[in-house]
Amino acid sequence: MGLDEDSLEYHRQEPPGKIEIATTKPTNTQRDLSLAYSPGVAAACEEIAADPDDAYTYTAKGNMVGVISNGSAVLGLGDIGAQASKPVMEGKGVLFKRFADIDVFDIELDEADPQEIIRTVEAMEPTFGGINLEDISAPECFEIEESLRESMSIPVFHDDQHGTAIISGAALLNAADIAEKDLADLDIVFSGAGASAIATARFYVSLGARKENITMCDSSGIITEERAQHGDVNEFKREFARDIPEGDLAEAMAGADVFVGLSIGGLVDEEMVRSMASDPIIFAMANPDPEIGYEQAKAARDDTVIMATGRSDYPNQVNNVLGFPFIFRGALDVRATEINEAMKVAAAEALADLAQQDVPDAVVKAYGDQPLQYGPDYIIPKPVDPRVLFEVTPAVARAAMDSGAARTDLDTDEYVEELEARLGKSREMMRVVLNKAKADPKRVVLAEGDDEKMIRAAHQIDEQGIAHPVLIGDQEVITDTMDSLGLAFDPEIVDPDTANLRPYAERLAELRQRKGVTHTEAEDLLRDENHLGSVMVEMGDADAMLTGLTHDYPSALRPPLRIIGTHDDANYAAGVYLLAFKDRVVFCADATVNQEPDADVLAEVTEHTADLARRFNIEPRAALLSYSDFGSVDNEGTRKPRAAARKLREDSTVEFPVDGEMQADTAVVEEMLSGTYDFSELDEPANVLIFPNLEAGNIGYKLLQRLGGAEAIGPMLVGMDKPVHVLQRGDEVKDIVNLASVVVVDAQENGIGE
Repeated sequence: MGLDEDSLEYHRQEPPGKIEIATTKPTNTQRDLSLAYSPGVAAACEEIAADPDDAYTYTAKGNMVGVISNGSAVLGLGDIGAQASKPVMEGKGVLFKRFADIDVFDIELDEADPQEIIRTVEAMEPTFGGINLEDISAPECFEIEESLRESMSIPVFHDDQHGTAIISGAALLNAADIAEKDLADLDIVFSGAGASAIATARFYVSLGARKENITMCDSSGIITEERAQHGDVNEFKREFARDIPEGDLAEAMAGADVFVGLSIGGLVDEEMVRSMASDPIIFAMANPDPEIGYEQAKAARDDTVIMATGRSDYPNQVNNVLGFPFIFRGALDVRATEINEAMKVAAAEALADLAQQDVPDAVVKAYGDQPLQYGPDYIIPKPVDPRVLFEVTPAVARAAMDSGAARTDLDTDEYVEELEARLGKSREMMRVVLNKAKADPKRVVLAEGDDEKMIRAAHQIDEQGIAHPVLIGDQEVITDTMDSLGLAFDPEIVDPDTANLRPYAERLAELRQRKGVTHTEAEDLLRDENHLGSVMVEMGDADAMLTGLTHDYPSALRPPLRIIGTHDDANYAAGVYLLAFKDRVVFCADATVNQEPDADVLAEVTEHTADLARRFNIEPRAALLSYSDFGSVDNEGTRKPRAAARKLREDSTVEFPVDGEMQADTAVVEEMLSGTYDFSELDEPANVLIFPNLEAGNIGYKLLQRLGGAEAIGPMLVGMDKPVHVLQRGDEVKDIVNLASVVVVDAQENGIGE
């Protein structure tokens, strides 16, 4: 099937279309319904009648945007009418929800008269927190937006104008930086003089370009003052008329620093590119075919051609989805009255800054593992980069507050945490640990320190103030990798080939002399980064350690278990995963260490896991799992979790509710605990799940993660004498950073490094 056939199948699958309305409150009982509707709903109505601002408290208005179009200028399709534009507007709603968790009603108006559209939208103000105008033809779109911005007290944003302006503006900031050119000196040529081109030109001036350096061309050539005087251009084009001789696009481009294409494909050839100034910047954004192809533009010159298009199959896609969801998110959350120029500039600058940061592995994988590093082929972030939400949105909110457009103030640090929580419960949990770690950073050994991921993680750990990274590995490899990645930081590096290992060899021999390790063998073992890192932590030359990125789990775990060992009060280590669902968090143990634990091991693992839960500010409620409920099956397998639960309940030092043995659904379904098994020690669903053996634990957490849609953090190693965590082979940089935070908090709570 081709793209068209695939798209039709995609849209017609049941239910047709791409969006639906979902409830956000319980509707399971008669009382729920009486609160949602009559008679209970009257109370909310009365509050809003007394104070209209309470609509933001008692309704969805504050998270609701109206996407409004008459279908008169649908991208690539033209004037197809209101009804035919509905799939596009639904798609816009999908993007709002997917990227910024904003709800949308798409409204298609069968109306061409601008005044009628204005009156209709004005009448809908009580429904929405903001209005996104979409695919309305020029020049009517200018009149409609300008009038609505004046008359309405909620943000009105015509994305076709301002979206491209903001995203390409971010690209321009970075392109000028890479080309080492000042914005004020750039000679900029536009191909196209529609709504998007005019808004983009205006925005470039807001960013620092000079209006007198902008040459705009329409289908008749350069827009000159002479043409304007003869009435050959409308009032909006007239704004960029220049007092220069008339000419065509090719003449305009000669000597230009920047070409901005917002017209039609194929207008520019290689000779026109060759006529431009050194290291030209070319934004050929016509869709689906750019004004000049990516390969053509690059091949036309021997110097650096910084190229952007509107296409996803080439570097530097100018995609409006990088803007509107996050701009509206910030505007809605401060109840802004408008989206003003300061907010748009803040969005562009935040996007430009983000492109200069290290790119998450998940984003790289989403684009086929192609290199993504700040430079000519990476000047704007990718749309799927989750950091856009909590980089751009706070910048927009801050600009709204600073410019007087906001009706409520936010603490921007707290706001970032709220935004991260929108991306998933795991981010909310990790923020708790990250903040604890930053309060008292520790020295953390990264055992596989010459691996690129470890180096990138070390940079983030250092930059965020989470820990002081110590990289074990080849010094030359590490420094060369840092240089190639453009990472400007100065980590501590321990190179086994050049460092003084004698004190560590003596200590290792002392620890393992009755396990057959001689001094000579100890020196040889320390060439292995896991052994060296373990001895450094054991001797107090580092506070904690991460390893396992390039090793299988058992071989990575073996050195720290042998050298550091378990805590004085612990006999067993265990591996724990935090699984974050949309509405709850559970800790699953043991998933990595103990194959066939007895009752004593299960009891100890439960205590370790409960302690870990508290590090995430979660009060533990533990369930020891089986295929039996409270003695319904009696055999050797069910007796072990039953005995472990009894042991914990009888221990006066255990200060958390624990019960078992019980089936998994009993442990997590409140109705079963409070109904069938109301005698249980758990009065709420368990959040610490202890599996009866390693096989069950590993299977269980992976099924929950994959089929249940949970985000996983871990494995976290508990029970060790000093903090060590063993990564999963192939973990991403964010996983390393997360576990570094956890291991720092482990060290803090054990008084290590004080």
